[in-house]
Amino acid sequence: MIADERLQDLFRQESSDYLQRLDDGLLRLERDAGEDAAVEALFRDAHSLKGAAHMLGLHAVELLAHSLEDMLNAARHDVETRGPEHVQEMLRQLGDIRGAVADALAASAGTAPARGPGAAAGAPAPASPRPPAPSPALDAVRIDARRLDTLLNASGELATGCTRVARRLVDVDAIVDRCEELRRAIMNEPASAGPGALALLAPVEAMLVRLRAAMDDDHAQLQRVSGELGEGVRAIRLLPLANIFRQFPRMVQELARSQGKPVELVIEGEDVGADRRILEEIRDPLMHLLRNAVDHGIEPADERARVGKPAVGRIGLRARRTESALEIVVDDDGRGLDEEAIRQAALERGLESAATLATMTPAQQRALVLRAGLTTTRHVTDVSGRGIGLDVVREAVERMKGSLALDSAPGRGLRLTLRLPVTLVTARILIVEADRCPYGLPVEHVRGSRRLAAADILLLDGRDAILFDDRPVPLVALADLIERPAARVAADGGASGCMAVILEVAAGCFAVAVEALVDEQEVVLKAPGSLLERVRNVAGATILDSGEICIVLDPPDLFASIRRRSAGTAEPAPAPQRRNRVLLAEDSITTRTQESRILEAAGYEVVTAVDGLDALRKLTRGEFDAVVTDVNMPNVDGLELARRIRCEVRHAHLPVILVTSLASDEDRMRGLEAGANAYITKPGFDQKELIECLERLI
Repeated sequence: MIADERLQDLFRQESSDYLQRLDDGLLRLERDAGEDAAVEALFRDAHSLKGAAHMLGLHAVELLAHSLEDMLNAARHDVETRGPEHVQEMLRQLGDIRGAVADALAASAGTAPARGPGAAAGAPAPASPRPPAPSPALDAVRIDARRLDTLLNASGELATGCTRVARRLVDVDAIVDRCEELRRAIMNEPASAGPGALALLAPVEAMLVRLRAAMDDDHAQLQRVSGELGEGVRAIRLLPLANIFRQFPRMVQELARSQGKPVELVIEGEDVGADRRILEEIRDPLMHLLRNAVDHGIEPADERARVGKPAVGRIGLRARRTESALEIVVDDDGRGLDEEAIRQAALERGLESAATLATMTPAQQRALVLRAGLTTTRHVTDVSGRGIGLDVVREAVERMKGSLALDSAPGRGLRLTLRLPVTLVTARILIVEADRCPYGLPVEHVRGSRRLAAADILLLDGRDAILFDDRPVPLVALADLIERPAARVAADGGASGCMAVILEVAAGCFAVAVEALVDEQEVVLKAPGSLLERVRNVAGATILDSGEICIVLDPPDLFASIRRRSAGTAEPAPAPQRRNRVLLAEDSITTRTQESRILEAAGYEVVTAVDGLDALRKLTRGEFDAVVTDVNMPNVDGLELARRIRCEVRHAHLPVILVTSLASDEDRMRGLEAGANAYITKPGFDQKELIECLERLI
């Protein structure tokens, strides 16, 4: 039974889509058993339906969908199991699933079940045809989100065109003014103008006045329509955060119950709207934060009683809209961060030197827990791992052009604040000038600006810095940072002096020197495209109101570039022993995080990839000592990844380990034939086996 009405509606629509696709696909399979792609699509739909049912606790639907998934899995590997009699059995199973879904929705709505009360969930479908399910309301339409993206891009272009029309109006006004000057000149010196000059000028003036009035009306209408279109498309893309927030209470309660901790989850701001893509991207990071809070933050009841805390731990999940951003706060009243353990872990991992740690503020030291490879836990569990988990969250937030801040007090809890754009399609940027070219800086990272004077610039460890909020922050010329001809940073205090823009990201604060602050605009952000897919420091591009192309910069990348420059110019310190680098390819964020923690705890430097294609890109940009990969992944799977690695001469001897749930002898053989050095199955996964395998192969 689904108690939440919104989840009922979502499952009704989602299950209807899955069931319809399964029905159509099985009928196609009955006509042509050779369609491998159709079988793969059917298998994914059955798997997704099973997962949705599991999330909502619909065990009858889950078991039936799991049975259909098994049948389709057999059909994936054996064409003989795609015969008409097998497809008929799948269709009968699909009928049972349809009935179980109808019963679950009817029970949730408080109406009589679609099947008789005595019918078992797994009973064979009745011989008589099942009455068709009522059609969804026709006042709602489902539309591919990519079409909305296209419309929003078009509305952005329309808005830009509208602004350019306004500039043309200014040009027309200038022509009218010149005509007026010409009229006065003719009237002052009629002899030099010649006879009939005024008579020739009068109709031109009249035409210009009419043109100006018509263009003004057209511009006003165009501006109104483009504004309504842009706002309308943006509003359609916004969905309430309740779509993901309502999935968390059950997860938190089950996890707390399994650990014997009484926990209360307080949720606020469910009705706050956010872009669909934001909801898709933020679900898993929020799940990690909540699991971390239960596993590592909230203490057991007896420990809480000893320190005078209420027996029931409290975890908060709150959302609100600010003027320019979506703000989500996850906090708990648990242990808080162990600052001494963070400092010790940073030293052990070689992330910072003791001298550098001594100059850091407490807040900067706490922020180290967001760095890759830092974890304070000594025991890897299957629930969470603070440090690696927070690193995953930071990366996800920065991919969404957002920022992550944390605040903690020992014994009083941890508070993490995620600031995200309301939409990923548009962005509000501060336009600055560097090397006489416009560049955009996302305003959510801008903390302030100031004009530079020579006296403002300090020398800290041989590098330029300025004071911001009474603490030094590094200062770099933006043109120099993006490898353009740089103007001198030191200003003369006059009108021609540089401006400093202070930016803040999860990893720290820094300042960039620019030639001028130009404007602040809401723009439609365009992806760089496949040729410029991962250009350092670049988040995208846009077309300004003036028609100029403006590169939008990525502040987290800029900060990373500053760190690289600092590392390159600093005096060499005793280099720690190089850690072996492992490339980990896994599409499941939960599995990827767990395996990352295992490898990091064993002393490996881990670089993660979300699928085989991402892994191939990272292989071209770095050197690795081994590859650990899943098999079933989108874009490029693990088997194809292994084959492509073996085709490269420089990677011919690179160890490749497959870690997968596919445990049959045939699957093992395919993995080894593709070029894998080892094959480890997830059902019997032993982290010791993985570590020993890596030690043996590297």
